[in-house]
Amino acid sequence: MTSKPIKQPGADHPISVAPHPSRVVVTVGGRVVADTRAALALRESSYPAVLYIPRSDVDMSLLQRTDHGTYCPYKGDCSYYSVPAGGERATNAVWTYESPFAAVAAIKDHLAFYPNRVDSIEERPAG
Repeated sequence: MTSKPIKQPGADHPISVAPHPSRVVVTVGGRVVADTRAALALRESSYPAVLYIPRSDVDMSLLQRTDHGTYCPYKGDCSYYSVPAGGERATNAVWTYESPFAAVAAIKDHLAFYPNRVDSIEERPAG
């Protein structure tokens, strides 16, 4: 059994988590799956920012947990959900770090969506 490496964000691989100023609405299969004014933007190294939405602002009844899992040495073990209303394209469309490492603890109880596996991830004025 191989142990999983744990890495700390730093100058060579920065990670920041901050409140996102816009309202975020995610649709799949023509249905609103998530609608929040409390998203977090995780910025990691040179990757595009990822919006993490509080689980409480996601219609969890539209998601189906899968057996798929991955590991990130900076964030921890990752679990996945599919959105059946989105068909095959929406398989493993949603991910979450249920016990994230301390450096990214703010994303606990949040979900992120792959933009190419959902209909849209809209950013709207927060008002």
